[in-house]
Amino acid sequence: MPIKTARHDDDALEESHEINVTPFIDVMLVLLIIFMVAAPLATVDTPVDLPASTAQPQPRDGEPVFLSVQADLSLSINDVPVGRDGLKAALERLTAGDHEQRIYLRADQAVPYGDLMQAMNALRTAGYRRIALVGLEQRRE
Repeated sequence: MPIKTARHDDDALEESHEINVTPFIDVMLVLLIIFMVAAPLATVDTPVDLPASTAQPQPRDGEPVFLSVQADLSLSINDVPVGRDGLKAALERLTAGDHEQRIYLRADQAVPYGDLMQAMNALRTAGYRRIALVGLEQRRE
């Protein structure tokens, strides 16, 4: 970067009016790396307790059909134990073959999420796609 100190001296350095952007680029790259490392750390998973809800209960149409998943992963329909292989036949009998009827799915808090999804997949395989999750009602204070 030449800088001219005197106007009459030919051996002196000349002034340069260009901005040197190299330090700015270096700073930006360092900041980019810091944010790339820090961003995944900012999205920490938090534990979620899903069974309680403050939503207003919705009116039910007729006699509801409840599929329950107990803590030991056994299934029951309206408090009657049923095996996974007999699930479709039991649902067909209770709903009279109406696949548009809503099935209320309730599960123990100790049931892992993957096992709850297997129960939902079993309902979908049986032809029931209208599934409602049931939770405890929580009082608003």
